[in-house]
Amino acid sequence: MGRRVPFDIPQVLGLLPDTAVAKYLSRGMQSGRENPPQVALRKASTPLPDTEAARWRTPPIRELVEQAMTRFDDNRSSADGWLAPRLHATLRMTRAEAADGRLWNHLAMLVAPDYVVWRHKQAEVAQSSRFCGPHYTQCFSRLWWAAELFRDGPDYGPVRVACTTQDVLNTTLRLDVIDHRPTAQALVRVFERLFSTRAARPGDHVNALSSAVNAAGSTLVYDVLAPDAPRLYDELHDWITESEEAPPVHWERLPEGPDDGRVPQASVEALVPLFDKLLAEAPLRRRGRTHPSEPGPEPSLPVQRQGVSLEKNLPPWMA
Repeated sequence: MGRRVPFDIPQVLGLLPDTAVAKYLSRGMQSGRENPPQVALRKASTPLPDTEAARWRTPPIRELVEQAMTRFDDNRSSADGWLAPRLHATLRMTRAEAADGRLWNHLAMLVAPDYVVWRHKQAEVAQSSRFCGPHYTQCFSRLWWAAELFRDGPDYGPVRVACTTQDVLNTTLRLDVIDHRPTAQALVRVFERLFSTRAARPGDHVNALSSAVNAAGSTLVYDVLAPDAPRLYDELHDWITESEEAPPVHWERLPEGPDDGRVPQASVEALVPLFDKLLAEAPLRRRGRTHPSEPGPEPSLPVQRQGVSLEKNLPPWMA
């Protein structure tokens, strides 16, 4: 039995502009004491195409967030690793569609504002950026992008590892280099080994390694050192089209993502030793700098990777 929702939920997702969020998001909504002004928000929204209404249905999303709130009420950050792959497999779309922040605004403001508060309320309120913010901060966008960038083709296993600590979502997800799939998978492999050792303050190591990998990526071209395989866009399109007939995702086992090509294991294995070396060095040279939780310049959404030239002079750790 699902929770009784104290506000009327639209049956199909839409697009809600940032200006509407700024106008109608109140401190009462951020604290969970007020319901969203549904009439005003619906008027400010643009409905998604009727021809694809089945793909944008909200009841499966509501079912997921309600299940997450029930399962993880004692440890709310743990909901991320459970919800991210299931949200991605339920809300099937292209990266270009997911890059439209208006979709996530609509989901957070009209469909599941209670989940945003439940998951991100600190002290008195949930930050406004959890309702409307960059892809690595907004409550639902960050989960979808984590699943998209860390999955290995249809395998969501690496996503669950990536969501083990909040530092991966707060820091690693911001980096442009994470759009290179072998880099993402190599990082997950190093993170998994780090978490298994129960190292003290693992988040510090995650932040330090992520920063070091990103800095090295400005000198090296990871896709030259570790080539990726071409993405199978027809298979991705088929997976998206099948959403109309797809059954609800399973709650007890991971769903399957689009079979659009796995990451070449040889490329992952080529990067892991480099990242191991960075992990050994990075914490010492990164401590004492600006805390990773402090906001920095926002990278562009990882819709298309930009190439850079390979430098002749490699850093010492490559020698």
